[in-house]
Amino acid sequence: MDALLVVFASGLISLFAAFAKKPWLVVSSAMIGLLAAIIIIITQLQTGKAFFDFLTYEGLLFDQFALIFSLAICVLSLLIIGIGYERFKENPTHTGEYIGLLMFSATGAMIMTAYTDMFMFFLGLEILSLPIYVMAGSNKSDVRSSEASLKYFLTGSFATGIFLFGLAWVYGATGTFKLAEIQMKVGEMDTLSPILMIGVLLIMASFVFKIGAAPFHFWSPDVYDGSPHAVTGFMASVVKIAAFYAFLKMFAICFGQGELFLFWKDALVVMLIITLFVGNLSAIRQTKFKRLLAYSSITHVGYTLLLFVSGISYNISAEILWFYMFAYGFSIVGIIAVGIAVNDSEDRISSLKGLGKRNPFLAIVGIVSLLSLAGIPPTSGFFAKYILFSSAWENASWLVIIALINSGISIYYYLKVIGTIVSPAEEEQEKIKLSPLTIAVLTIALIGMLGFSFILSWL
Repeated sequence: MDALLVVFASGLISLFAAFAKKPWLVVSSAMIGLLAAIIIIITQLQTGKAFFDFLTYEGLLFDQFALIFSLAICVLSLLIIGIGYERFKENPTHTGEYIGLLMFSATGAMIMTAYTDMFMFFLGLEILSLPIYVMAGSNKSDVRSSEASLKYFLTGSFATGIFLFGLAWVYGATGTFKLAEIQMKVGEMDTLSPILMIGVLLIMASFVFKIGAAPFHFWSPDVYDGSPHAVTGFMASVVKIAAFYAFLKMFAICFGQGELFLFWKDALVVMLIITLFVGNLSAIRQTKFKRLLAYSSITHVGYTLLLFVSGISYNISAEILWFYMFAYGFSIVGIIAVGIAVNDSEDRISSLKGLGKRNPFLAIVGIVSLLSLAGIPPTSGFFAKYILFSSAWENASWLVIIALINSGISIYYYLKVIGTIVSPAEEEQEKIKLSPLTIAVLTIALIGMLGFSFILSWL
């Protein structure tokens, strides 16, 4: 709760700091707040005690899993703000509002990791989503940004409506919104209630909408393509982390028992397979940077769904999810930083040509990020995939084989982008200069992508 309040307060301070019309002050306020939240979380993980014990609420419980996922949210939010600083300097008009909204969205993400009843989950989901609808349309000079905002708002609102409808059915079957009580009520049922089954299906439908799994992925490429780079990075990392853990927690605790698990598992298996092939086969023919990233993100959704259908225990699934999404998040930060630095208005992959000459360090970051997304050793992405696939092998070996085939397909388009990065430009281009803050952020991302042994020892 302490870290949550610090992040929220930092968002408010960022809004007021905007009156000074100094982007560095706004960014500093947010980054200091996130650093403070990170220190608080790490201290709480080590000591097991909160700074202010009286700051508690029945609907929120920051246990070990909530804390480590909140840590990932704060770290990745910090890095995304850092890589976007140069753009804030160039266009400082709405920096305060932008940073404030991002911090409020991160607050919602943290609530989604710690909820203990469905009302708090819904509150966190809305606090997470509403600021992103605005941020996605923040680039008023590009009509695609307004289109992205509208599409994300419409699909997000539709998914939220489905969730609330499903929640009403679950409440009708169990008479409660608390996770522990729903688990108990479901366990006491001799036969599955049709009302409960309808509710679970509707909640699952809202989940796959939110994460962009096929065949409900149609909004994702357009929204990623139209949003500013930093917003795309935030959606691909922080939003995914919060959504996946929140739904893993819900389905494992409330709906992961016996016949009910078998009931929704088969539907999710079908969507997993479709998601993997749709994401990969669509990514192969992309010529735009963020659209490629969108389809890559869809593919990673498919990999992550293995945790839901392979029958792995909740504790182990949560640990694997944390490491997988953290490794994926570092890769997203690195590749988004490349897109921001190249600054091609058409967002073409071909604009990456000659990057090795324009800025060798940035080219290295881009290459390592793509290798990590592809799961090539010795990157963290490889170890994350290895842990995920090996854990799922015992109960879902055939699904792991399908995932491995798709992982092999993905290597093609990642290497294709790497080939573009190392190829010479057709004409002379100016050097790309990075600020000290951007260099520091990318160095942290590189450590995250290559320092697997250090991260594992910390775990």
